[in-house]
Parts: sequence; structure tokens; C-alpha cells
Amino acid sequence: MSISLVLGGARRLGRAGWMAAIAAATAAAVMVSGCKPEGGSAASDTIPVGEFASLTGSEAAFGRSSHNGTAMAIDDINAAGGVLGKKLRLVTEDNQSKDGESQTAVKKLISLDKVVAVLGEVASGRSIEGAQTCQKYRVPQISPSSTNPKVTEQGDCIFRMCFIDPFQGTVMAKFAGGTLRARKVGMLVDVGAPYSVGLATFFKERFLADGGAVVAEQKFTKDDKDFKAQLTAIKAAGPEAVFVPAYYGQVTLIVMQARELGITVPFIGGDGWEAPELLKGPGAAQALEGCFFSTHYSPDQDIPKSREFVAKYLAKHGDRPDAMAALGYDSAQFLADAIRRAGSAEPGKIRDALAATKEFDGVAGKMTLDAARNARKAAVILAIKDGRFAYKETVNP
Repeated sequence: MSISLVLGGARRLGRAGWMAAIAAATAAAVMVSGCKPEGGSAASDTIPVGEFASLTGSEAAFGRSSHNGTAMAIDDINAAGGVLGKKLRLVTEDNQSKDGESQTAVKKLISLDKVVAVLGEVASGRSIEGAQTCQKYRVPQISPSSTNPKVTEQGDCIFRMCFIDPFQGTVMAKFAGGTLRARKVGMLVDVGAPYSVGLATFFKERFLADGGAVVAEQKFTKDDKDFKAQLTAIKAAGPEAVFVPAYYGQVTLIVMQARELGITVPFIGGDGWEAPELLKGPGAAQALEGCFFSTHYSPDQDIPKSREFVAKYLAKHGDRPDAMAALGYDSAQFLADAIRRAGSAEPGKIRDALAATKEFDGVAGKMTLDAARNARKAAVILAIKDGRFAYKETVNP
């Protein structure tokens, strides 16, 4: 496997030294190539591809899963002969799930590692950070699974493999009012996360348009651990379901505290729920039984490419892949396909080939890019049943 996993090795120089090195490399790139990185030159026997992910920290389950899928795709591509007669070389940076780290990581990938494209991130806020740098230097970025619309709004070099929050929010609003027959819902939103705020906005718009009522809307922030005040207010409003568009670590605490307060209605959410850690800990699986969330993929789907991917992933990692792994895999394959069609590893030509994609057939299903470089594809709803994620239904765009 030709993978260089860089977890901030340059940090041995100290933060100031590392930033100075990046600044110097960037300045050199400007003088030599007019701000246009030319990674994967003819003199090289590999094509460098960057990745930034949350391999440690609060959302590490997302980052590790996405990276596992990405790395497996790179292995498969190289085992099949590579691209344009060269192997892909994956250079990965860990942003530690911290705000501000992604921009620094992406600057390093572009300026020092000379990558031809960047894969990442899962969390929308960190994808936006990276996208601002990629757009500045005209290097294509492909987010596997960031759903906030603002990600691709950073510019024409930014792409994604997943549906966006207007669709996901609509899917869950229709599910709440249709399948669950809820006419009154409560909401609990992380006001500091673009993902949470965006998904809540679109859910609310559709649920109200369909004649439902949001009877309580409470807020929290990322570092909160005690949600009982917000949940008490929600309970008093008498909802028939509670929408929590948050990440898995917060969701487990919220639902367990809700059950302690006697809230028995289903909790529902988005793809931020999908991590094995959601159901870990004493009483977590029991508290979340009968809850639902939308996501991008289920290993239970009967898709030939998916069946092969599931078997290979299970053999390598000892567990079935989740949506983050599947989309990570597809993002690397999508990039390789664009490089082949471009006939070049030059970032500008790769960008044009990505933008011209009409249909891509991946392990997570078929995907078509719209004019804003967002993926049009189906959503999957999973139920939490008997301590595991169970396929419930597929909702097409």
C-alpha cells in the first residue's frame, strides 16, 4: 500500500516553525507557478493526493471511518495499475476535530506536499475551512460527506459526494410527518455547528409547510454535557417526536438524559448520528431503541458494487462499513475517474473533468452532479433496533 500517513510530522518544528515553512513554500509556489500547484509532475512516479480528516478528537469515529474507505480505494486503484501509468500516493493530515486546524492542514498539503487534489472533510465546518484554501489556490477539493450547502458555495473548485441539507432536512420532515405520523415536534440544535443549524432550518421549513408544528426549539453548544433544562422545556411542550441534528457524541447524552426525564417519544436526526459510538456505553442502545436517522448508505442495500465493498471492508477491518467509509471510498474513486478522463494530473484539468461528470456509479449508489457541484442521490433512513442500525427505507430525490 503506497500511503503516507502524515499526522502533523512537521509539528516537530513547533507551530511557529511549521507555519513559517508553509509560508515559505507558498511564496515559492507563487513565484514559480503563479499560485497554481503542479503536483504529480512528469518527473514523479506517483500522483500525490491530499486528505484531511478528524483522526483524533471528538469526531474521530467519522474521520477514521472515512479514511479507511479512502485508503482502501487508493489500494484498489493502485492494485489495478494506478492512473495514467502512475500510483496514487495518499498524504493524510489529522485536524484533530479542532476548528482552525483544517485550513492549516490543507495549506501544508498544497504548498509542501504539492497534492493535485484534496479529499475531505466529514464535518461541514471543517470542510468549509479547507475549501477556502483550495479555492484560493485552484486545487480541487472533494468532500465525501459534508452536507451544508455553504461547502460548495466556496467556489468552483469544490465538490461533494453526498446530498445536501435541504434534501436531508426535507427527507426527515416527511418521515416525521408521514411514517411517524407526528404533527408536533421538538428540536434541539447545536448553534455552533453549521451542519446542525443548516439541517434544523430545512427540516423546520418543510415540516411547517406540511402542516406540522414545532412546539419547542432549544439550543446547546458543542461542549455542553447537561441538557436537562432544554429537555425539560421540550417535554413540557408535548412533542410526538424530537429532532436532534447533531453529532453522535452529543446525541447519546441527549437521548439518555431525555429517557431519565421520562421523554418516551422517538428521537430523529441526520447522518451525524452514524457511528458505532452512538450505541456504546451502559444503557445507550436501550435509550436509543426506536429512534431513526437519515444517512447516505446502508451495507444492507442490494447493490452489486456495495456487496463486494462490504465483504472486502469486513475482511480488512472486522466490521461492516458505514456511510462515511462508503463515501470516503467513492470520493477517491471519483477523483481517479476524473484524472483518467482529464488525461492529466494538473489540478485545473482535474477540476474541469470533475465538473463535467454526468453520472458516477459508486459503492454508495449512483450519483449525478448538479450545476452547483452537489450530488443528486438517494437518502437512506436507518432505524435503531435491537442494538444495531437497521435499514428502514430509501428516499429518492
